Amino acid sequence: MPKHEKTDIELLRTWTLPSKATLGSAVRAHGILLEMRARLPISLKKSLVLDSGELVLSMPAEAKPEFHAAAAIVSAAMTDIESLPVIPREIQDILTIKPAERHRWLADGRLPSAGTRTVRLAGRARQITFHVFHPRVVEELLDSGAVDEWREDDVAAAAENRRRAAYKAKLTRSLKKGSRSPSPDAGSGEAKAELTGWEEFRRDGFLR
Repeated sequence: MPKHEKTDIELLRTWTLPSKATLGSAVRAHGILLEMRARLPISLKKSLVLDSGELVLSMPAEAKPEFHAAAAIVSAAMTDIESLPVIPREIQDILTIKPAERHRWLADGRLPSAGTRTVRLAGRARQITFHVFHPRVVEELLDSGAVDEWREDDVAAAAENRRRAAYKAKLTRSLKKGSRSPSPDAGSGEAKAELTGWEEFRRDGFLR
């Protein structure tokens, strides 16, 4: 027998993340891992990892009480994992959209919010608040191809806005040009001064 034979047996348990929970997104899967870790005691957070679409909890054999406690927490959280709200970076990855698109569609109501969440940045006193989204709504948007339609609508709206802006600019230039043009009566004073016989007409008293 080897002099330093390993006698510890590692405790191991895994949970498969369903596709209805991850929505095909590695970013979403990592977000679920972080959510699960947030529910564990600080000393046990790093014992839970993500490996090939599975949550893996592993600890040394002597940590059996802690292992069972952590496993119970994760198992309880897994029961409603499919309804876990989708956060901004996750929806951007799932729908392949940019932050500007997310903000625009959220503002005009096309992307419905499921509420807001406030978190404190790691190591800082500052808090941030952001909108979250219902996973079933995100799934429906993904399956329906609504994002492509929204982009086409945005392109058409942008073209219409450019057309209106160009027309407004043209109209403004036309009005400015018209205000600088001489009036029909301009030069009438010079024309009167050039009338022949005007002085004789005035001397004869016809204006009195």
